[in-house]
Amino acid sequence: MARQQFTPEQHSVRVLKVSERVRHILSELLARQEVHDDVVSAANISVTEVRMTPDLRSATAYVKPLLGLEEAVVVKALQQNTAFLQREVAKRLGLKFAPKLKFRADESFDEADRIEKLLRDPKVARDLGEGE
Repeated sequence: MARQQFTPEQHSVRVLKVSERVRHILSELLARQEVHDDVVSAANISVTEVRMTPDLRSATAYVKPLLGLEEAVVVKALQQNTAFLQREVAKRLGLKFAPKLKFRADESFDEADRIEKLLRDPKVARDLGEGE
């Protein structure tokens, strides 16, 4: 049987669908506290985004610990439990190859706060015409 060819648009949609499915699986595993690690179980971790490589072999999961826990400690604990999480994702995903997972702290919220502070600056407000 010939290998199915995807157009670039179909390929990118497929990557997005698989990355969203991986995000849901990871979120479910963390919410149900299926990871047997004290740090991971104690933290309420949000998986904000998963980015897949185009070949679906590698995935980077961006996580944000809630309730003020140290991001670096949580990311390190997730990295130590990567084998278990990869195995569970592979079981639930049903692809030919399971993606290799990497965990990173999500810094987009910090960046959004920084931009918000800049926009509230009186000099910027004046330039935007809000002072008129």
